Amino acid sequence: MTRVLFVGQEPETVDFSDPALPSGMTAGKIHAGIDVALKQMAERGWRADLCLIKPDKTAGPDVDRRLAAESYDCVVIGAGLRLPPQSLLMFEAVVNAVHKAAPGAAIAFNTHPEDSADAAARVLPAG
Repeated sequence: MTRVLFVGQEPETVDFSDPALPSGMTAGKIHAGIDVALKQMAERGWRADLCLIKPDKTAGPDVDRRLAAESYDCVVIGAGLRLPPQSLLMFEAVVNAVHKAAPGAAIAFNTHPEDSADAAARVLPAG
């Protein structure tokens, strides 16, 4: 079975005043998008796990621990980790954690939670 880890920032810790984020975004909308993404992945026959991290020094180690516990075919890194400029350090920590702990996993990037399954499908083998 194809395994996907979806990594994103805990919605309640997002600074929605940041102009780099889409206007009108809320924690509730992010949670709803995550639910859609996880459902779409399950519909494709994939086992998807969610890893929500805080925007602090625990981000990289939290992803490290998650990847050490399971083997994944793909890691989808959410747009909220790479779009806002103040998230750059957290984004670097996550990418480096994935590179180190899961060197065989493909890495995918979404544009919003709802297109996470499509992001994973772009980098996973068909079938």
